[in-house]
Amino acid sequence: MTRLRHMTYCLPLLCLTVLPGRAEPLSPTAEAPLLVEHLDPLEIDPGLSLSQLVDQTLDKFPDRLISQALADEASALKIRGDAWFAGSTALALEYADDRIGSDKGARDASASLEWTPWFWGQRSAAQNIAEQAGASAAKQSAVVKLEVARLTREALWAIALADNRLQQARNNLEISKQLLAKVERRVELGDLPRADLLLAETDHLQNQSVLAQAEAELMHSRKAYSSLTQTTHVPANFTETLSTIQEVRPDHPLLEAINALISRRQAEVEWAKTTDTVNQPKVHIGANSSRDAGGGNDLQSANIGVVIPFGHSTYDAPEIAAAYLELNRMLAQREHLQRQLEKGLHEAEHTLEVNRTELAIAKRMREIAQQHLQMMTLSFEAGEINLLDLLKIQARSFEATRYAKEQEVNLRRNTAFYNQAVGVLP
Repeated sequence: MTRLRHMTYCLPLLCLTVLPGRAEPLSPTAEAPLLVEHLDPLEIDPGLSLSQLVDQTLDKFPDRLISQALADEASALKIRGDAWFAGSTALALEYADDRIGSDKGARDASASLEWTPWFWGQRSAAQNIAEQAGASAAKQSAVVKLEVARLTREALWAIALADNRLQQARNNLEISKQLLAKVERRVELGDLPRADLLLAETDHLQNQSVLAQAEAELMHSRKAYSSLTQTTHVPANFTETLSTIQEVRPDHPLLEAINALISRRQAEVEWAKTTDTVNQPKVHIGANSSRDAGGGNDLQSANIGVVIPFGHSTYDAPEIAAAYLELNRMLAQREHLQRQLEKGLHEAEHTLEVNRTELAIAKRMREIAQQHLQMMTLSFEAGEINLLDLLKIQARSFEATRYAKEQEVNLRRNTAFYNQAVGVLP
């Protein structure tokens, strides 16, 4: 029998050992019991990548219904543009008789077929709208996917940050527990006053409260993730490589989508110029059969007619103006969007630069704080400082450690957010 090899997969600051081909529960109970017995479990799936997760989430995302509706609309517009006639065909039948139910007397029967032909340039305008609508629907689908990627990235890194805080809260609680035990022994031996025991116990309870809040934050982030993705599986590794793109390029999904919408609005302007459903030219052909009251032979005749409206430009003007209004609104939105994207990219770049600087500072601060805490712990055990001074130094050490670890997670998170800002999908 072949033995399975253990493999280690790491979420940011959280490593679990899992077996190949299996999804293991991502649960804090694997390391320590929960203070509050409320668990929203997640499972690390070694076979799930970030891009696959985005695709799976997209399949269940509510806005997929809008994307499908846009595709259906484009299909309907194509059918209209490919039709033989510009409007529906009508068949008219008429029969007149001066004596109902009798062959005597005069009678008249007629039938006509009426249809609306394409006006000059009208069919090409209709086909252009269908083409632009199809392109716009495809680009809007890419926008929805980019939005799903943003939400998924935020949800995953919210879990990573919450888990980091939970691990730090557990470490802090364990240190305060050890300190409480030392103080208890020294109080029993008479080395310290009972007031110090109460102080150490208070500090320990405060750390328990922080841990309870950290647990709650983690469970909230997990629930938000499962609600968004509709799954309890998490990629084993979702850290991204920083994109080399340094500007908002024209192929950004949001810019491509709004450009496609502008092309559609331009096509709709041309359609409005060539189309008037009320004053549309019409053609009709018909046949007539009549007999006079004398009972002579039936007279057969045929007719053809064309209805050509004129002077309707006055009535078309509001529709054309409305089409231009929508076009200019979209052009204004594109300018706003360009500025927002450039601002967002600048903020993402700046955040990364600040993050790298702060991480270097935070690491050094952590080293100093830990060394200081070790020195002061020895001084406390030697009776050189009191417990209150030690707790103050310990609190600063805890904060420095928390901040350094959080900056490490933030650097990876902000890398993902930079990729989002330049429109790069996982």
